[in-house]
Amino acid sequence: MSVYVDDAVTLWRGQRWAHLMADTLDELHAFADRLGIPRRAFQNKTSGAHYDLPADVREHAIQLGAIPISRHRDRDLVRAVIRNAKAQGRGLAQ
Repeated sequence: MSVYVDDAVTLWRGQRWAHLMADTLDELHAFADRLGIPRRAFQNKTSGAHYDLPADVREHAIQLGAIPISRHRDRDLVRAVIRNAKAQGRGLAQ
């Protein structure tokens, strides 16, 4: 079981943001809790179950053991993680 954080590439409100995703929703929520991210920040969407992280929190997530994944270097892994997050967002995976 793993938790992943992608590149902080999305610019919003003057910050770069990343996505925190995991193999299971339980892992995802537990890891977000360790980061101090409230459950209300959970994005349960068909685009993928995730939490948005500003770049500085992304770095903290990596320090806590999240696996950094790059849309440029780890394309196959990123696609698999996003496919799983999308299934979780639709409620099809646990």
